[in-house]
Amino acid sequence: MAATLAPIPPASPASPLARARSAARAASAAVLDLLMPPACAACKEPVATPHGLCAACFAGLPRLPHPLCTRCGEPMPPRGLVEEVCLSCRDAAPPFASARAPFAYDGPARALVLRVKSGREELAALMARMMWAADPLPAEGILVPVPLHRWRLLARGYNQSALLAGALARLSGLRHAPELLVRTRRTRSSRGLSRAQRHANVAGAFAVPPALRPGVAGATILLVDDVLTSGATAAAAASALLAAGAGSVHVRTFARVAREVTQS
Repeated sequence: MAATLAPIPPASPASPLARARSAARAASAAVLDLLMPPACAACKEPVATPHGLCAACFAGLPRLPHPLCTRCGEPMPPRGLVEEVCLSCRDAAPPFASARAPFAYDGPARALVLRVKSGREELAALMARMMWAADPLPAEGILVPVPLHRWRLLARGYNQSALLAGALARLSGLRHAPELLVRTRRTRSSRGLSRAQRHANVAGAFAVPPALRPGVAGATILLVDDVLTSGATAAAAASALLAAGAGSVHVRTFARVAREVTQS
């Protein structure tokens, strides 16, 4: 029997500063669209329509090779099995039920991720459409973006994961609940950290606000982020959601850092 979900309050409006920054970026983009021909979102070569990819970049998107681990989504050597779990997940299964990304974090996909983080908010809609085309979302679930700490959100002006989740909500008709998960403390950059250090860095860094926990109980959560690297952030966020009573957590990202697949 499907769980009955308590209503989730709508997201509070963005701060005036964030709205002003977003409006300024949108105005600048509109002016550039008028003054300059449309350019590829990845390589900046001329294209027919704005906010799209040229033929070369579209063909060069690094699609992840199948088969994938049914748990973490890591590419695996083909062994003739319909379903298989990678050795890492056998040794220590992550708290989330599944993780999927259409692309490896490389080439045009990496360029899109970096640009959406650098002020090109409008590219989130394109990235969400590619995610949706590669792997349509299930019929039920709540879309929850991985949150930024409030100081990082203030500095950037927006959360790219929330932009992706919002665009996926419009495509799927699923509920978008950006306030369902919060980051409770600042974490240092994970660049240069080992896998164990990455997990320690984000351990306990997420929580579901007590007032919103009834809306999580028994729910299927679709946790949205731009990139899955070691899986540490996704695991910490999923653990917080499960501790609040979520029925299951499924991670959906635009790209992932994937190990090279060796044939066996």
